[in-house]
Amino acid sequence: MALSANLFLRQNQSLVMTPQLMQSIQLLQMTHFELTQFIAQEVEKNPLLEFPSNDAEVGAERSGAEEDAYAHQAEEPSDDGYDSRTEVLSGDWYESGSSAGASRLTDELDANYANVFPDDGVPQRADAPELISQWKSMPGGGEGADSYDLDDFVAGQISLRDHLAQQLPFVLPEMTDRMIAHHLVDHLDEAGYFQGDAMETADRLGTSLDDLERVIAALQTLDPPGVFARNLAECLAIQLRQKDRYDPAMQALVGNLELLARRDFATLKRLCGVDEEDLLDMLGEIRQLNPKPGAGFEAGVSEAIMPDVVVRAGSDGSWLVELNPDTLPRVLVNQAYFSKVTKSGDDHAFLSECLQTANWLTRSLDQRAKTIMKVASEIVRQQDAFLIHGVDYLRPLNLKTVADAIKMHESTVSRVTSNKYVLTPRGLFELKYFFSVSISAVEGGDSHSAEAVRHKIRALITQESPDAVLSDDDIVGILKAGGVDLARRTVAKYREAMNIASSVQRRREKRALAKVAGF
Repeated sequence: MALSANLFLRQNQSLVMTPQLMQSIQLLQMTHFELTQFIAQEVEKNPLLEFPSNDAEVGAERSGAEEDAYAHQAEEPSDDGYDSRTEVLSGDWYESGSSAGASRLTDELDANYANVFPDDGVPQRADAPELISQWKSMPGGGEGADSYDLDDFVAGQISLRDHLAQQLPFVLPEMTDRMIAHHLVDHLDEAGYFQGDAMETADRLGTSLDDLERVIAALQTLDPPGVFARNLAECLAIQLRQKDRYDPAMQALVGNLELLARRDFATLKRLCGVDEEDLLDMLGEIRQLNPKPGAGFEAGVSEAIMPDVVVRAGSDGSWLVELNPDTLPRVLVNQAYFSKVTKSGDDHAFLSECLQTANWLTRSLDQRAKTIMKVASEIVRQQDAFLIHGVDYLRPLNLKTVADAIKMHESTVSRVTSNKYVLTPRGLFELKYFFSVSISAVEGGDSHSAEAVRHKIRALITQESPDAVLSDDDIVGILKAGGVDLARRTVAKYREAMNIASSVQRRREKRALAKVAGF
C-alpha cells in the first residue's frame, strides 16, 4: 500500500486560557494587600493608569483655571495703559472698606504674619488636649521643650543572637571560649533551644567534650532564662534554678512531664512526695515559666485584616450587604493623554497597547467587585439565622450550593472566598468560615453544621462540674437528644481538634482544683 501526504482543512472550537483571563482569575483570590501591590506595579508600568486624588484634581483644575484667566488678562491690556490685572486689584482695594472684602483680600494675598515670629506669638492651643500623647503631629502637640518624642530615637529590634553576643564577655573571659560560644549561638532555633550534637560539635571545633559542656553551662546562665536548653525539661529546670526553686520535689515533677500531660496527679504526688495542695502550687509555678525563651526576639510581621464586605441590619429587618470602600481599588485611565499623542509611530503603538491593558484592568476590577458582592450576598442569605441567633444556628453550606444559586462555577466561588473577610454584627469572619460539612439529624430532621456541633460540644464541657464530668459517650447521648446524630469517634476527633483533654484527665484536674478551693 502506497503512502502519500494529504492536506486537510478543519475547523473546531476550543477553550483557550489567555494571559489576561489567567490574570483575571488571579485577581479574584488576591487579598487587599496583594491587590494594592499589583495595581501599584501596573500604574508604574502603564503611563495611562493613575491613582485618583480628589484633592489633587480639584487643586489642578483650580490652578489651571486661574492660570488661564491670568494669561488672558495679561494678553489684553487696557486702553489707558494700565494692565487689567491692576484693575482687578484696584477693585479689591476699593472693596477693602468692608470686613468681608478685607478678609477675602487677606486670604488671597496670604497676609498671615502669625508664623513670622513664632517665639513671640501666643502658644497654639491643641484641638484635643486629651489626645496629644497619641497624636504628636496635632497643632499644639509639639510646643515647648517636651516636644521630643523618645519613640523617634528608639533603635530597631535586637535579635536573639545580638542579645546573647552582648553578654558573652561577662560570662566567658577567655577568647577561645567566646569563639566556641559564637559557634553554639548559630545552632539555636527560634525558641532558643540548642539543636546541635555536642559530640559532633566538639569534634568539629577541635575541643574536648568537657570544655564544650562547660561553655554550654555558662551560656545557660544568660538572659533570657532557659536559653541553650536541649529539651523542655532542661529549659524549665534552668529557669527554676535561677529562681532557687529547683528542690527535689520540683526536680521529680520536671522529670515526669509526660505524667503531668496526662493529669496523673496520684502518681505525681507519690513520686514528688507532696500532698495535693503542694502539687497544685508546683503546677502554678510551672505555668509561669516560659517554654520558648527565644520566641520573644523573633517578631513576625503582623498584617492588619480589613473586611472586604460589611453586613449591617437594615431598618426593615433585612440585612444590608455592602462592599468596604476602603478595600475597593481605585484606578483611572487617562484618555486625554492618549488623545494628545501622535497617531503614528512606535509611541502610538505602545500607548494603544497600554490603553487596552488599562481598560482590561478596570473591567477586571469591576467584575471582581461584582463577583464578591454576589457571593457575599448569597452567603448572608443562606446564613441569616446565624446572624440573628449565633453559632448554634449556623447552617451546613458548601460551595456548590452558592455556585448554583448565583450561576457560577464552584472554583470561582472558592477563589472569591479565599482570604476575604466579612464584618458582621457577630464579629469579623472569613468567608470560608460559613462553609462547613453537614451532620445528619435524628429521625430525618434538619441537618446540622459541623461548626455548630463543635460549639455545642465545647459548651457542654465548659459547663460540666467536677462530680459530673461528661465522657464521649455521654456527649453523644446529649447530642442525640438534641437531634444530632454523631458517632463517638467523631466526638473524640472534634474534642482533640479543640485541644480538650479526655474525661479522665479533666476529672482529675477539676477535682484537684475543687479540693483546693474548698468545695
